[in-house]
Amino acid sequence: MKRLLNKSRFIGVLALVIVSALTLSSCNKDELDVQQDYPFEVNVMPVPGDIANGQTVEIRITVQRSGNFNDAKYFIRYFQYDGQGTLQYYNDAPYMPNDLYPLPQTQFRLYYTSQSTVSQSFDIWVSDNFGNEKQVSFEFNSSD
Repeated sequence: MKRLLNKSRFIGVLALVIVSALTLSSCNKDELDVQQDYPFEVNVMPVPGDIANGQTVEIRITVQRSGNFNDAKYFIRYFQYDGQGTLQYYNDAPYMPNDLYPLPQTQFRLYYTSQSTVSQSFDIWVSDNFGNEKQVSFEFNSSD
């Protein structure tokens, strides 16, 4: 009888341990939150306010990420709405307005070359593959 009672207790305790383990270890996969989408800021070093026709201005840009996801990709596009000029990444071919170009790194230099004798204005948009986007505006006064 005593042996049967001990066996019943053992089975009861074992059942309680199994139920507790299953309850504590169960995980709802829908609740697992893996963050991939990190907001970012675009920092630009100061640039001159005046530019002459044919002059090139260096624009130093850093994409400052709030988190790090290895598969994050960044892109750039621009649109010039006043004056004429070209914008290019290092020695690459000049960008075409409103076309999207991949950014291979988060710290880089762009070169804007004036092709105009009037004031010039353009916007640069930096975006990521999660739909986040930041806009930076530039204005240059014409100088002779």
